[in-house]
Amino acid sequence: MTFWFLLPVFAGLSLALTWLLRRYALARSIIDIPNARSSHSVPTPRGGGVAIVVSFLLALPIFAAFGAVDLRSMWALLGAGVGIAVLGFLDDHGHIAARWRLLGHFAGAIWALFWLGGLPTLSFFGFTLDLGLIGYALATVYLVWLLNLYNFMDGIDGIASVEAICVCLGGALLYGVQGFATPAEPDLALPPLLLAAAVAGFLFWNFPPARIFMGDAGSGFLGLVLGILSLQAAWIAPQLLWSWLILLGVFIVDATWTLVRRLFRGDRVYEAHRSHAYQHASRRFGSHKPVTLAVLAINTVWLFPVALLVSLQYLDGCVGLLIAYVPLILLAVRFDAGKLEVN
Repeated sequence: MTFWFLLPVFAGLSLALTWLLRRYALARSIIDIPNARSSHSVPTPRGGGVAIVVSFLLALPIFAAFGAVDLRSMWALLGAGVGIAVLGFLDDHGHIAARWRLLGHFAGAIWALFWLGGLPTLSFFGFTLDLGLIGYALATVYLVWLLNLYNFMDGIDGIASVEAICVCLGGALLYGVQGFATPAEPDLALPPLLLAAAVAGFLFWNFPPARIFMGDAGSGFLGLVLGILSLQAAWIAPQLLWSWLILLGVFIVDATWTLVRRLFRGDRVYEAHRSHAYQHASRRFGSHKPVTLAVLAINTVWLFPVALLVSLQYLDGCVGLLIAYVPLILLAVRFDAGKLEVN
């Protein structure tokens, strides 16, 4: 039985919830006030990402009850997602010390890996490698990094939403092309499509110029869930991990290049800043919209075709990752990723 016809329902639920959250944020003065480290100039309500969280996590057990979503995947996503979203929600409404946030991030990652079974066998140039306990440690760091980089990259209108939709639709299409699912199995493409639907409802309010921001509850949740979905894909076929890493390339390259450059300069990397490539680009263009649309174009025209070739094994995963990332690194350099803003 197919449940795809319900996707617009959860997109609509997310859209309606975002409207309610916007009213709530305005009534409670939960507003992002522009400051020297902001990329926006107008006070804007925040916390709308909770609509994504609620819509997606409400759908999971419903679909799992009918066998449309794997139970282990559901528990991985549900447990880790709730924990990270609550932590982000509390941080949006007050402040939680960085060390406690990081502890919560690692707890969420470990929970997810327990249900997924850790890091699957990796493929390198035709060879497979099982990293065992080292793989668990690497997968934990991977999930925590994705969670935090997504938070870092949620700095201009619509960019985090567009990235999530592109990655989820791309990942779902890879499953469709591969034809992994059979009528007796859960629909592997359904969780990423559910997440894309939930984000689409929120994007209606978040597209430039944004009427509400995602907040830490939404951005951290998206980063972790996308990481979990990528590891789930790798358990289906090892080359799919490389494909998902390629699909996530825009955010991974910008955030990682910026972090490395700031580390070498001796900056306090946990402090807010405006030195990511996408932030420099939005100031050069004088608007968020062209940068957000550029992310959409890069994902559609460049990264998805490379990810598809890797998933079909026409390209080795490492080679495909290199092909996909080199132009992104050049773009990061071109737009001064990690460079201090000159006032």
